[in-house]
Amino acid sequence: MELDGRVAVVTGGTRGVGAGIARAFLRAGAEVVVCARRPPDRPVADAGRAADFEAVDLRRPGQAADLLARIAERYGRLDTLVNNAGGTPYRRLGDGGPERHARVLELNLTVPLTLSLAAHPALRAARGSVLMIGSVSGTRPSPGTAAYGAAKAGLENLARTMAVEWAPEVRVNTLVLGMVRTERSHLHYGDAEGIAAVGRTVPLGRLAEPADVGEAAVFLASDRAAYISGASLLVHGGGERPAFLAAATANKPPEPPERTAPPGPTRPTGPTDPEENRDGTV
Repeated sequence: MELDGRVAVVTGGTRGVGAGIARAFLRAGAEVVVCARRPPDRPVADAGRAADFEAVDLRRPGQAADLLARIAERYGRLDTLVNNAGGTPYRRLGDGGPERHARVLELNLTVPLTLSLAAHPALRAARGSVLMIGSVSGTRPSPGTAAYGAAKAGLENLARTMAVEWAPEVRVNTLVLGMVRTERSHLHYGDAEGIAAVGRTVPLGRLAEPADVGEAAVFLASDRAAYISGASLLVHGGGERPAFLAAATANKPPEPPERTAPPGPTRPTGPTDPEENRDGTV
């Protein structure tokens, strides 16, 4: 129970990746608080224990500080903050207007900053850690989710700066996620066959499970990662195969049939060009 006695907060922790992280922390022995705007259909639980739930809209001024005050009163400490809450609808840059893009930036970048600042005194006292949940969308073009990709790129940079400014008391790291199979995967990839087909495009042959992300999160929060700060850990199954490889394979001309050379005199072995004799002999 490597997190036994520690307290962790997971934003957006009632479903999907957040719930996977919360369950992994519960299995590791931590006391876990999950927060979201609406309560889950059933408690987030694992290993015979359940996470506490806090209803909060972190985009509303003051609610981050109120949340941390309640946790301090209830538990007396905070060891890990997991900034998981985020997301975006599919929206081209020219659609929806700048206000909608600004809300995506707020949820995915400003909220983690605000909550981390509110949590800093408690984390510093516990010599704890912040864990940002990033995305491969922050490291490559993100058509249809441009504001989200920009926010995730900024989040990774924010984590690295926090790691410098808040050292040595607080460690700050980022999990950079690829595609994860959650309750909503069917909205993006279709039925089970479609999800499996998308998974086969990943080098490891499948989408990540929330539990995969949870185990990586536990590692970065634990003493095993005591010297890891300012790091970005890729949890993407090997990434994405470059598109040009598929195109090259599809258009590759067939190999010519092998030809068997007629028998002839035996050729001498070894170099025949004096330039190949590196010791200068001929």
